[in-house]
Amino acid sequence: MSATVSLRLDAVTVDFPVYSPGARSLKKRLLHRGTGGRIAQGAAKGLRVRALEDVSLALKQGDRLGLVGPNGAGKTTLLRVLAGAYEPTRGRVERRGRTAPLLNVSLGMDGEATGYENIMTRGLYLGLLPEQVRARMDEIAAFTELGDYLAMSVHTYSAGMRLRLAFAVCTSFDPEILLMDEWLSMGDRAFVEKAKRRLEQFVKRAGILVLASQNTSLLRRVCSAGVFLVGGRVKCFGSIDEVLRMYQESHSCNVPYFHE
Repeated sequence: MSATVSLRLDAVTVDFPVYSPGARSLKKRLLHRGTGGRIAQGAAKGLRVRALEDVSLALKQGDRLGLVGPNGAGKTTLLRVLAGAYEPTRGRVERRGRTAPLLNVSLGMDGEATGYENIMTRGLYLGLLPEQVRARMDEIAAFTELGDYLAMSVHTYSAGMRLRLAFAVCTSFDPEILLMDEWLSMGDRAFVEKAKRRLEQFVKRAGILVLASQNTSLLRRVCSAGVFLVGGRVKCFGSIDEVLRMYQESHSCNVPYFHE
């Protein structure tokens, strides 16, 4: 693993334009419901949702960061920016190291291909050589516990089976940067416990981990630092205990949802 593994965000803002002809009624609904993304309107750009605003972070090898916040706070958007799936509207992202985003189980998967074929495809997507994937094929297959299903098309899999496959591949190659979004929704309890142990082993191997979860005991166990997001803004960045305390004590969000 490279000693220069790092992630850095400098004043990152992400806006999503709203193209629907019913944009004004959408704005009213969001204003009343108080969603996490804030609505902004400009003469030139029209209506848009601001998912992240002026977010700056610097992570290095060995850091384990937990993301918390209410629904719509921007946690998944932030993970996707870190993964390179979203380009910021403003600001800069610097990424050094192999990134394994476990955010969308269908990413890099072909529903018509078999589980074995998808192991190869996803490994190549992660930047590995075919021989590196083949060398770990048996170990990955055993970890998934999918047995004969691995010879079947992935479109026959349940969501939990797909997540097992994706998780096994991502965590079999010592990814330098692992990005995860509510990773514990994997099916039966026995597999969840096995996945916990595997994640903890990865953390001990000192890559960068960024994990968004509502499971506070998990976050305390595997993360050293945390970010509390509200309305796309960083409300608190510090030790995981400090961030979780502020999150649990926060009963209301004072961030406005509409900016002119």
